[in-house]
Amino acid sequence: MEGFVMEKEKEIKQAGTLGSIRIADEVVSIIAGLAATEVDGIAGMSGGIAGGIAEMLGRKNFAKGVKVEVGEKEAAVDLYIIVKYGVRIPDIALAAQENVKQAIETMTGLSVVEVNVHVQGVGFPEDDKHEDEVRVR
Repeated sequence: MEGFVMEKEKEIKQAGTLGSIRIADEVVSIIAGLAATEVDGIAGMSGGIAGGIAEMLGRKNFAKGVKVEVGEKEAAVDLYIIVKYGVRIPDIALAAQENVKQAIETMTGLSVVEVNVHVQGVGFPEDDKHEDEVRVR
């Protein structure tokens, strides 16, 4: 029994003398949400679709519309966005992928293995008075 304890202590010391760092999934989600909304052409993040309406979330709730899977050294991100009418969607999606990847890798040191962009709706200029709903066609 004593040999097992000593072996376990050796493993911990080899892992690092200062301890380990764990970044919460919520932190990575907020970073991804902020980076995505910085991209010109994204109207907002989507909270999901119910009854053919994509709910556009306010700018204060950056973790919503983002799903992350964080491991010890890697992260995978899913973005659910609403784009502005008239933009070229592939360009906006690529810009969002690059911005999110760079922000997460710079701020956390995690390696981002994938950023999946899910376009949930299109925001029209005349819908400004109804910012909480966007029609999905």
